[in-house]
Parts: sequence; structure tokens; C-alpha cells
Amino acid sequence: MVLCVASDQQALTDVKRAAVSAEWELAPGATTEADALAQLETEQPHVLVVFGEFEGLVSQAREKRPYLRIVCDRDMPGATVVVGSPGEIRDAVKGLPRPGGPIR
Repeated sequence: MVLCVASDQQALTDVKRAAVSAEWELAPGATTEADALAQLETEQPHVLVVFGEFEGLVSQAREKRPYLRIVCDRDMPGATVVVGSPGEIRDAVKGLPRPGGPIR
């Protein structure tokens, strides 16, 4: 289960569209910290995808669920991985490394 959180409904729709996969379910998603924390309890996601300024949410999620994989669009304490764009969300959810290394 993947829980997506973004700052407004359109951003949430975009993040969920980027995160959707046949390999996992998506939780309803949230646009507020309170809604996200409630869904962390009820939905029990394995991954939290956060796009926006939700440092408090990430901190609380890490405290409550130390083994939760947290994917963020910016560097913040508690993030497991930071992605540069929504297109990188699926690989980050799977735990795959970002493309890199020497160019051949």
C-alpha cells in the first residue's frame, strides 16, 4: 500500500498518477498533515510519498513507523529517498537506485 500526500488536490492527483502501479494499491491520499496521519493509522501503508512542505508529517511518520519507506520531493529529515520529479516515484517506491554512473 502506498499513501501519497501533496499540497493540493491537483498536485495529489498528479502524484497518485505517477505512483500508480499494478504491483501495489494506493491509499486515498491526503492534502493535509492531519488526514495523512489518520491514513497512516487506518491504511497501514508500506510507503509514504510526500510532495510539498510536510516536514512535520515526515518526522511524525518516521517516529511512528521507523521502517516505513518515505519518498519525498525535497531533502527533509526522515526521508528514505528524494526524487527529482514525479517520473521517479515508481522506481523509488520499489527501492531501485536512481539512474546514474558513467556514461558510455
